[in-house]
Amino acid sequence: MSDERVVSGQERLDMNVDAKGLVTGMRQGGNGQGQHDGAFPLWTGAYYNEGMGAGPNGLSDKLGEECGVFGVFGHPEAANLSYYGLHALQHRGQESSGICVAGEDAFNYHRGMGLVKEVFNNDNLGPMVGSYAIGHVRYSTAGESKLANAQPLVFKYREGDLAIATNGNLTNAPDIKKRLEREGSIFQTTSDTEVVAHLIARSKHDDIVEAVRDALLQIEGAYAFLFLTRDKLIAARDPHGLRPFVMGRLGDAYLFASESCAFDTVGGLYERDIQPGELLILNQRTGELTHDRFAEGKQRAVCAMEYIYFARPDSDIDEVNIHSARKRMGRQLAIESFVDADIVTGVPDSSISAAIGYAEQTGIPYELGLIKNRYTGRTFIQPSQELREQGVKMKLSAVRSIVQGKRVVMIDDSIVRGTTSLRIVNMLREAGATEVHVRISSPPFQNPCFYGIDTPNRGELIAAVKSVEEIRKAINADSLHFLSQEGLVNSIGGPAGEINRGHCTACFDNRYPTAIPDDAKIGCGCD
Repeated sequence: MSDERVVSGQERLDMNVDAKGLVTGMRQGGNGQGQHDGAFPLWTGAYYNEGMGAGPNGLSDKLGEECGVFGVFGHPEAANLSYYGLHALQHRGQESSGICVAGEDAFNYHRGMGLVKEVFNNDNLGPMVGSYAIGHVRYSTAGESKLANAQPLVFKYREGDLAIATNGNLTNAPDIKKRLEREGSIFQTTSDTEVVAHLIARSKHDDIVEAVRDALLQIEGAYAFLFLTRDKLIAARDPHGLRPFVMGRLGDAYLFASESCAFDTVGGLYERDIQPGELLILNQRTGELTHDRFAEGKQRAVCAMEYIYFARPDSDIDEVNIHSARKRMGRQLAIESFVDADIVTGVPDSSISAAIGYAEQTGIPYELGLIKNRYTGRTFIQPSQELREQGVKMKLSAVRSIVQGKRVVMIDDSIVRGTTSLRIVNMLREAGATEVHVRISSPPFQNPCFYGIDTPNRGELIAAVKSVEEIRKAINADSLHFLSQEGLVNSIGGPAGEINRGHCTACFDNRYPTAIPDDAKIGCGCD
């Protein structure tokens, strides 16, 4: 289907509707100001801002969030603490959330689809009485988006009740699941976390700690696990330390979380990062913490994207503050790719720190040139086609009085498919920017992730199929530069000036720290 209509006296819009119902067009003619180099979206979904979330046709062409875990041991308000802790980790997953408390007589748990504040209230938190709890916020990278996959997953097995919450992804879970199914196991979810529960249940060890250790030795990938029984809380981190995992204290209570910002929210104090391959066991009967290992730590490979994009700026990972690391990335980006301009602006929210660093290094003023609307929801109206064209601005707007007549340096943390960058560049041009120079505070994202980040196939990653110059043209920028990998690693740094304590940079250089099964690569366009 095609159509043609007049946009202005000198401009023609040729429109086509693709198989997914997304109308795209190419503006031609006019005076060349603020025109698109490529296709731009005209939303035609069931509601006004449909398609503006993550995905190939969405405004937020960003990597999908991971998951977040939170645990409490030895505090009478364990459930309420978990609620606030999960709220602080909400950025890691907005699909579902859940809390399980070990009470005197039984487990008490509640899970639901949606945000933490939507799932929990006084009615369902009130009955959760107990001093030991684990909680979870989820974004599905493995398994379907449905309530059955919401965590913590709770099981009955021969030694009693067991609840599991995890952040990460098991690369060999499909193979293990096939083997277990052939041996008679029946799975109730499509989450790879259930695979671990089956391995625990089938272990020859009756002691839960040994059964957990036995299970962990059979899995591969990236993970931060919390296991809860009626009398124990067990924490474990994968041997490469791919996913962040920290321990804190609140008085005599122990806290566990995917990020240290959760401790600040509940009034706790960060104590240390859980080490790769470490197994921590808290015993309810004795109140003691036992430090153990289920595997020797391997080459440390903390996910670089945690520092670039995922973690909150007020979190520390491996004793490195995220905001400070991002500022250093921005400074290094300025050193590598200075451009004469009038203002620097960052794409909210994860790029603000890097933009501040770029501005400080260059002396170019930092300005709030882009504003994020935090309250967009599904607006079920049927506007005209002209209003649909404006739908892209519901989540992000350019501040016309700031950018008009200015040469703008736009800082972003990454380019995935390129669709968002194109829209933001054009948004700035439409607001009157005379030049838009794009600077990315990470190297080109060229490879899919198999460790708990929801990424497109390699063929859909623009940096995997286009040169930097081709990407520049595709996003309609006046210039484009990515941070070098050496600059990234040095910017992250480490305690007392340590450089490169070990980071997973596979998304940039194809060097995966673990073996990736061939069937995991099916459809990903991997070599």
